[in-house]
Amino acid sequence: MLVSMTGYGKTQVQINNKIIDIEIRSLNSKNLDINIKLGHDFKFLESEFRRLISSKIKRGKIDLNINYENSKATIQPKIDIDIVKNYLSQLKKIDSNNKDLLSIAIKLPEVINSEITKISDKEKKELLLKLQEVINELYIYQLNEGRVLEKEFNKRINALIQLLKNIKKIDPLRIKNIRNKIKDSFNKINLSVDQNRFEQELIYYLEKNDITEERIRLENNLNFFLEELKKNPSSGKKLGFICQEIGREINTIGSKANDANLQKTVIEMKDELEKIKEQLFNIS
Repeated sequence: MLVSMTGYGKTQVQINNKIIDIEIRSLNSKNLDINIKLGHDFKFLESEFRRLISSKIKRGKIDLNINYENSKATIQPKIDIDIVKNYLSQLKKIDSNNKDLLSIAIKLPEVINSEITKISDKEKKELLLKLQEVINELYIYQLNEGRVLEKEFNKRINALIQLLKNIKKIDPLRIKNIRNKIKDSFNKINLSVDQNRFEQELIYYLEKNDITEERIRLENNLNFFLEELKKNPSSGKKLGFICQEIGREINTIGSKANDANLQKTVIEMKDELEKIKEQLFNIS
């Protein structure tokens, strides 16, 4: 089972007359990278938020935004008299004859604020439960994306398996053609050679171009990839490593090809593999 790193979740909850919007989204990342934006009222819960996220999500760039606003009925503007007095005292030192000092002081920072009621343990629990719901929503989104990617990977790997079967059909004729080509070249230049020595050198050359081991390893790695897809959950990093091994065997077969049909098949294989690699960046 695959889990994508792309996901989204959102909900709204009202706690202590605060209307709170919780939004979480995830994108690709090599590791788990959690970024949290929240108001001052909820700063003390940040470690709890991180714990909840990391308990469910193992990899990806996570952005959590918690925005809230007070309902009008609960907003209680309050003037901080001590701050106003302090401002007036300093302003008088600058310009004692100015009659508008009070209007100036009132507009300065932190003079007017609203009463903020701390959230209770019960309300904290409700907020954390809502966050858990959003994280689960994100995870379900990632699972759905993972199912789509799993179908895509199965399609591409099976295409590679079919191309490998084509290589198995091409290979015997390829070896025969290489042998005949070398013999024809020697016949054309009409050289007198020791036939036993010639056959030994020819066998040595053909062995260097033999791709049997590469075909076997490639087949094993393709099957290994399919097996890893079925695991719960599959590891994106492990699939990436298997992909590297698949690519290595395809490249080696290409370097030994010495045959147009085989080289064409190798190019098709590389194209399929590249499509797999592009999507692997999305797997957690």
